[in-house]
Amino acid sequence: MSARAGIVVTGTEVLTGRVQDRNGPWVADRLLELGVELAHITICGDRPADIAAQLRFLADEGVDLIVTTGGLGPTADDMTVAVVAEFCGRELILDEALEERIFEILKRLRSRYADVDLDAVRAANRKQAMVPAGATILEPVGTAPGVVVPGKPTVLVLPGPPRELQPMWRDALNTAALQEAIAGRTEYRQDMIRMFGLPESGLAETLRQAQDSIDGFDRLEITTCLRRGELEIVTRYEPDASAVYGQLLDVLREHHARQIFSTDGALVDDQVAHLLAGRRIATAESCTAGLVAARLTDIPGSSDYVAGGVVAYANSAKSGLLGVDLALIEAHGAVSEPVAEAMARGALSRFDADTAVATTGIAGPGGGSEEKPVGTVCFSVMLAEGPTLTRTLLLPGNRSDVRERSTTVAMHLLRRALLGLKDPAVLAD
Repeated sequence: MSARAGIVVTGTEVLTGRVQDRNGPWVADRLLELGVELAHITICGDRPADIAAQLRFLADEGVDLIVTTGGLGPTADDMTVAVVAEFCGRELILDEALEERIFEILKRLRSRYADVDLDAVRAANRKQAMVPAGATILEPVGTAPGVVVPGKPTVLVLPGPPRELQPMWRDALNTAALQEAIAGRTEYRQDMIRMFGLPESGLAETLRQAQDSIDGFDRLEITTCLRRGELEIVTRYEPDASAVYGQLLDVLREHHARQIFSTDGALVDDQVAHLLAGRRIATAESCTAGLVAARLTDIPGSSDYVAGGVVAYANSAKSGLLGVDLALIEAHGAVSEPVAEAMARGALSRFDADTAVATTGIAGPGGGSEEKPVGTVCFSVMLAEGPTLTRTLLLPGNRSDVRERSTTVAMHLLRRALLGLKDPAVLAD
């Protein structure tokens, strides 16, 4: 069995949902990359008894490594190190050299807080220099050091702010205590397939068939996740099970070749960016409120191909900014395929682009009708020298869900249209 680990995320603000936990998933990914089996992630408030209970629970589960995040600040509610020291049966001692290093950091920060009594701050931060006897100190990235406490299990104590935790993780990996704790790790490979246009139930049926037909299927650890309207299938396996994974990939291609758009984990955003090389794209949006343009411009290098975009809710804006004929809107309605195509055509013209994507719809709440309920969205992707793809979909969820799913649909239609320039068979229904 591989080395096993558990994560304890501390912080009442995380427990109550005021702050979203970013550390647990990040550390989990790093452990999996190392081949360490993750047993549990727990979240608890800043209470000594609750932190200690999580440590005991994970120790009873037989983990080799416990990683804690948070609770290393100078205030009274930051008490993770003290609880860990007691759990490990080690005395908490003042490291005077560490105290001086922290004080030097505080002096550099003093210019930001001119009215603060530095001696009082130093006294408060002295608790950050209290460490378990025999622990390895991880130098502060902010003012809070981390520690690695060897034992059975070994405990790695990291700060809460991700900007401090993530650089400190690299230092922790180089410590003898942590390397010893994860010495039994197993090498794993991890592959991701991305699909679009397939419900999870459809994938579940295919996986059941694969389980019945593939010898060694149980050697694959498969997890699926529906994110932004796309299915992510992550498979983890030991290197000598590569052939088994290959058989799984064959089964998925046999049943869902049209829905698979990535077998190497690449995002549709990255694929679109590659296809847009040498082109110039413009957007025209109503219900998505500029989110398609925002998604395109979030891609590195987008300044090379994004010409601009228009967000036009009012009919007068559609007409004045994109040249949509008001008579067309009157005849078909603002949420219609003819208007979506006219918006795309207007974006091509206004920004002197060769590629355009337009969305117009009813994100809700309210505003829908029996003919066009909330969630009705019309899309049009238009290429100056190629195909125009226009679709109308009824998307589920609230306003935020409809907008998010709409941006994903727009990206996939854009990908399909651009691929169709090279291979017209891609456009066949």
